[in-house]
Amino acid sequence: MPPLTMMIKPVSGSCNMRCSYCFYMDEAQNREAPNRGRMSPQLLETLVRRAFAYADGEVNFAFQGGEPTLAGEAFFARLVELQKKYNGRGLRVHNAVQTNGYDLPDGLIELFAREGFLVGVSVDGDEALHDRFRRDAQGRGTYARVLENVNRLRDARVEYNVLCVVDEAVARSGRRVFEALAPHAFVQFIPCLDPLDGTKQAYSLTPEGYLQFLNETFDGYERAYFAGRYVSVRNFDNYISILMGRQPESCAMRGRCETYYLIESDGDVYPCDFYALDEWKIGNIAQDSFARLAKSPVLRAFQEASYFVDPACHACRFYGLCRGGCRREREPFVQGRPGLNRLCAAYRAFFEGALPRMERIARDVAQKERI
Repeated sequence: MPPLTMMIKPVSGSCNMRCSYCFYMDEAQNREAPNRGRMSPQLLETLVRRAFAYADGEVNFAFQGGEPTLAGEAFFARLVELQKKYNGRGLRVHNAVQTNGYDLPDGLIELFAREGFLVGVSVDGDEALHDRFRRDAQGRGTYARVLENVNRLRDARVEYNVLCVVDEAVARSGRRVFEALAPHAFVQFIPCLDPLDGTKQAYSLTPEGYLQFLNETFDGYERAYFAGRYVSVRNFDNYISILMGRQPESCAMRGRCETYYLIESDGDVYPCDFYALDEWKIGNIAQDSFARLAKSPVLRAFQEASYFVDPACHACRFYGLCRGGCRREREPFVQGRPGLNRLCAAYRAFFEGALPRMERIARDVAQKERI
């Protein structure tokens, strides 16, 4: 059996913040049962037991929401106990939590530090940019509180990284965003998604804005690298890896959907967190083993739909780097097939200018690895 990767929503869409662009909220409103409540202790045990019965090599538990820390310290402590109970074959175990960073009790931070959890914290650049859309339930900005909690994670020696959602205002402030987030050393930029119905919003990202963002953040990435102050930026790191002949670790950069499991708090399973919709339900972990889920015709249909590559995309000289991108970015489908990436023009123009510079970094990395 293969390694197993799961993305688990222990409190479904419940959250202590009200981010304007939240695609999980939009997704939940487009299915029959929007919020599934909290995961029961019994279901957590079934999930962990089935995971270790199926996987080989390693098991990846990634928790998100809503806001997964609302599950509480006892939930994550029980998770660790169950992992030790059922990991009879000594598989490698990786635990990660993606949090808004709004409320992190001392006990939870201590547990993350003690058990080696990787914690991703959402921070959208500097205070002014972050507080435009990332607000609490009372409508107040959250930047100061989130940064205070990031410092507490750092003080506790918790491994963490920062995730920044790139809306249009963030995109038009790339240099400023890079400088604000570079001190965190590990950064992930995620293009902001429009609602599933495609309506444009105040935060909607344009190809022109995203091109500006790619150019300005890559400038910062390149400067930092050659100045000996390397800042890991996930998309740029992956491009460098591809140029070195390696497989990108991001599923969005492989050109086709692969197998990971999005598990809702009631046990319903979907093929991707962007597609936790009724039509794409592949089973329920309370009744279905991972071996059975892996054979789901719904999962197969979902994956196979992503295999088609638009002829214009395939003919592009940058296809080997871009690979068309995430399926969600290639909607709406045209005649039942994915179209061009919505940000295609931005990627093409970016690669035109940045490819020789990325190749220079790739050569330098390769040379240092040989030393």
